[in-house]
Order: sequence, then C-alpha cells, then structure tokens
Amino acid sequence: MRCGIRIWRSSSSPTLRARVRAEAAHVARSLTTFGPARGRRWPLALQAGLAMAVPIVVLAASGHASIALLAATGAFTVIYGGWLRPRERARFAPLVALALATCAAAGTLAAAGGTIAALIGVLVVTILSAAVAGWISLGPPGPVFFVLVFGLSAQVTSVHAGGQRAVDPWVYLALVAASSVFACLLVVAPLALPRYRREPVRPLRELFPRRWGAIARTLTVRAAIVGVVGVAAAAVLDPERSYWIVCAGIAVVGLPVGRRDAAVRGIHRTVGTVVGAAAYLALAFLPLPVWALGLVLGGLQFVIELVVVRHYALALVFITPLVLLIIGAATGDSASLPLALERVVDTLVGAAVGTVAALAVRLRAD
Repeated sequence: MRCGIRIWRSSSSPTLRARVRAEAAHVARSLTTFGPARGRRWPLALQAGLAMAVPIVVLAASGHASIALLAATGAFTVIYGGWLRPRERARFAPLVALALATCAAAGTLAAAGGTIAALIGVLVVTILSAAVAGWISLGPPGPVFFVLVFGLSAQVTSVHAGGQRAVDPWVYLALVAASSVFACLLVVAPLALPRYRREPVRPLRELFPRRWGAIARTLTVRAAIVGVVGVAAAAVLDPERSYWIVCAGIAVVGLPVGRRDAAVRGIHRTVGTVVGAAAYLALAFLPLPVWALGLVLGGLQFVIELVVVRHYALALVFITPLVLLIIGAATGDSASLPLALERVVDTLVGAAVGTVAALAVRLRAD
C-alpha cells in the first residue's frame, strides 16, 4: 500500500506541476508577445479615432465644452463589423447605431426609475445583448459596448438629490444620435471611391446567420451568470458601478472562446486595467482644455483599434483611461484617485466572475 501511494504521488504530482507551469508559461507568453496581424487595421482605426475626436472638438470649439465629452458614445458604432467590406459596413453601421441609441435611451429611462431599475436594466441588457450577439453571430467586440452604453447613460443622467438630473436626458440622447450619425458617415466615406462601390455585397443574412445553436446558448448562459453575480456584487459595493463590473465579466465571456482562452482574457483584462488606471491618473491631472482632451481620446481610440486584435491587455491600457476620462468629465469626478481605484476593484471582481462563468459553462460547438 505504501509503495502504491509513493508511486501514485511520484507519477501524478509532476504532471500537475507540469500543467501549472505550462499554463503559467502560456499566460506569460500571451502577455509578452503580439498575436498575428489580421489584415489592415489602420482604416478602421482612423475612422474610430475621428468618430471619437471630431464631435468633441467641434462642440468644445463652438462653446459647448460642458457637454462635449458626452458625444463620445457614438464612436462605438464604428468598431463593429470591422471585418466587412465597405459597402457591407455601410449597411450594417446604421443598425449598430440604432442598437446603441436604444441602449442609451433605455439607460436614461432606468435612471429615472432609481437604483433598482438601473440594476435590473443592467441585468436585462446583459442577457439580451449576449443572446442576440450569439444568435446573429455578431463577432467582436460582442455585447460589451451595449451594456457599457446602457450603464454609462444611466449614470450620467441619474437623478440627484432634489430630483435634478446630472445631465438633461434629451440633450444627452441628441448628442448620442448626432455622434452616431457622424460615425455612420465616416463608415460610408470610403464609398466615394469607385472601386469600393463596385464591390459585391453579401446579404446581411449571410453575413450574420441567425441560428439559436449551442454557441448562442453558451454565451447567453455565461452572460446570465455574469449579470446576476455582477449585479449582486455591485449592490454590495456600489450600485452605480454595476455596469463596469458586468462589462469586465462580459468582456471575458461575450465572445465564443473556450475555457483556457477565457481565463487568459480575464488575466489580460485585469492587468490592462491596472496599468490603464495609472495612465488615466497621469492624463486626468493634466490641465487640458476639452478640445485637446478630445484629441487625446481620439488618439487613444485609434491606438486601441490597432492593437486590440493582437494584444488584449495592451488595448485595455488605452481603453481604461478613455472610458474613465469620459465618465469623470460627465459626472464631474475628473482627476480622481478613488475613481481609478474603484474601477480596478470592479475589474478584478468582474474578470473573476467572467472567468468562473467560462470555466463553469463549457463551450460546445454546433
């Protein structure tokens, strides 16, 4: 018996240690190396950067600096469907803009209903957007920005003491709509060249086949776990931060990836956010006018689109200050160390929840 026990230990322990070392080495390599290039990214990056910067700069230059940064939301329209041909993107972008505007409108309505309505809204939007993303095979960046826009809209238009809104919801929604239209115009701009107008166009049904299969079910169940646990955690920590916690989890599970890739993605999310929070503090304390801040945000968005498909953690280093600068300016909490620390904690919680959800629900191919 003793001999058998010694043999079992000697044969299994090295295997376990070897697996742990192999996984640690895999994570280390993913953090220190770039993935393969996936075609030209700079046209999409340029459109995204312009969609972010131009509305802010124009509003600031025209004397509306106090609301200029609220126009940044429309830029998220550009980053969907980056793998499509120009004519196909021109047909798809308005649908994305409509979906994001709907999330923004829902967020403003939830803000009027108070904290409970906002928490329920985050949960519903999380599950619904993940289900739709899986059903139509949306692709990257998945449902995360729909949840982000809902939560951000609810926060910036929330009702303060005395019944006053932080930002007028009609003004906010008008800015979202206008910036989304501008983003769509940027997507359409390449069609000014005849060679793009002559390209064949595949039907949207072919590009985004609707199928409620195993992948869609897996994404929905994972998102439901992230939504329920994330909202519950936010109710304990701070209800206003629920969407950030959930977004961190959805970023891990919102794409059809296996358990190993999801775990690595969670680690990238955490590392990138910690470094990005430090970058936010460095930028937030600079005495930049709003128009200059718009240029900085546009530059950040440009870099994000260049690197996000090759190194997720590095992309988060730029995504984190971009979103925190928008939140800080919109809520009057700019240059805030507590804000940065809160977002790091939220990301740690959300990424952990997303990783657990991915490990608990195995991805099954159709």
